[in-house]
Amino acid sequence: MFDKLVSITEFLWGTPLMILMVGVGLYLTIGTGFFQIRKFGTVLKKTIGEVFKKDSDSSQGEGQLKPYQALSTVLAGTVGSGNIAGVAAAIAVGGPGAVFWMWIIALVGMMTKMAEVTLSVAYRKKGENGEFYGGPMHYIREGLGGGLGKFLGGFYAVALFVLVVTDACFVQTNTLATSAQETFGIPLIVSGVVLVALSVFIIVRGGVEKIGNFCGKVVPPMCLLYIVGTLVVVIANIANVPEAFGMIFKYAFAPMPAVGGFAGSTLALAMGRGASRGIFSNEAGEGTAATVHATAQTDHPVHQGMYGVLEVFIDTIVICTLTALAIITSGVWSSGATGAVLTLNAFETVWGQWGTYILCVAIILFTYSSYLGFFVEYRTSTEYLFGEKALKYLQWFFFVPPILAVTMPIEAIWSLADMAVGFIVIPNMIAILLLSKKFFGLFREYTGRLDKEKAKN
Repeated sequence: MFDKLVSITEFLWGTPLMILMVGVGLYLTIGTGFFQIRKFGTVLKKTIGEVFKKDSDSSQGEGQLKPYQALSTVLAGTVGSGNIAGVAAAIAVGGPGAVFWMWIIALVGMMTKMAEVTLSVAYRKKGENGEFYGGPMHYIREGLGGGLGKFLGGFYAVALFVLVVTDACFVQTNTLATSAQETFGIPLIVSGVVLVALSVFIIVRGGVEKIGNFCGKVVPPMCLLYIVGTLVVVIANIANVPEAFGMIFKYAFAPMPAVGGFAGSTLALAMGRGASRGIFSNEAGEGTAATVHATAQTDHPVHQGMYGVLEVFIDTIVICTLTALAIITSGVWSSGATGAVLTLNAFETVWGQWGTYILCVAIILFTYSSYLGFFVEYRTSTEYLFGEKALKYLQWFFFVPPILAVTMPIEAIWSLADMAVGFIVIPNMIAILLLSKKFFGLFREYTGRLDKEKAKN
């Protein structure tokens, strides 16, 4: 069974899907005049620059979550096992060259995610309970219309449901439990039970707003703590940084031979693992984060779309790169370990046992907030498939899989996650390509407004 899962995953992440992902992202990049590079300063100004402004443009629009809360909730879902365990797993299987393909996916993925968020806000709807629902299934159905829109929208909703279960309920909870067991000796099942108990309290009693408040308070300091921790590891091994970058670029285009506990990898394996882990981490192309952004307060869809650019930059260009450098420069990458354990080993080389404790606490908070953040996506797919009233009962299913996932083999879990990502990317990328005219129209409308504001000042 496991061998079949691996075969399906390798097929999904072969050349065709890579061409689709990079091709659509590059098309959007060219169509916007390389906006994510040329106007990155504007992105920072309209996102981070407005976070603490009470009278920002975003606060004037409709929505449930403040843009900062939406950003934190999405980062809770992206900055987690994908950055800590996912990057490590990519290097352990695909070698250092996998990191290069993460960067490529991130560069074009910035525009892919901007388009996803923009379209999700443009096509979102307000439910009878006053809550907002949006995401790829909504812009696919409403934007494309007809039989194609209904089919692809339904296909995406089912794929999203499966992805949330495999990612939130399997990958995140398994990473949390194995890290807690490895570091503190906590039994796997105990971690699963505690996680579910705390989640019921926050999700059932608090809803989307409670999740946003929790992630807004926990995620930013955890990101800062993790960045500082990995920076110290990289600085301690600063002499190995040039060699690390050399390996990343060299083995992005050449097979990596076996070294120590590393079994060696092919070019296709490095490309596939780098791309899949990159997308799994920053979610660009999946459209999953857009379901959260659809609930945000904003004055214009493209304004909220800029947060998508920022997320990919923080998640992959900053945090994933630091994780990769810490693992490669410390020399543990070829030890034969994988997942979160490999990152823990890298920290231990510099921080000692206390560093392992600190990183483990960060992993627990990251993965737990990821699990909570994914509930917004679970609720969106459930509402689309079964209706708003059914959500009251089906929300309880979200708490069942974690109890099983904590004891599953990590290799099987990552194969399931990679498969789910592959299936969800296909309908979303097709829809973005078909709705690109709508996105470009909104883009020109908003950037035209910014140009007028700049001319006045």
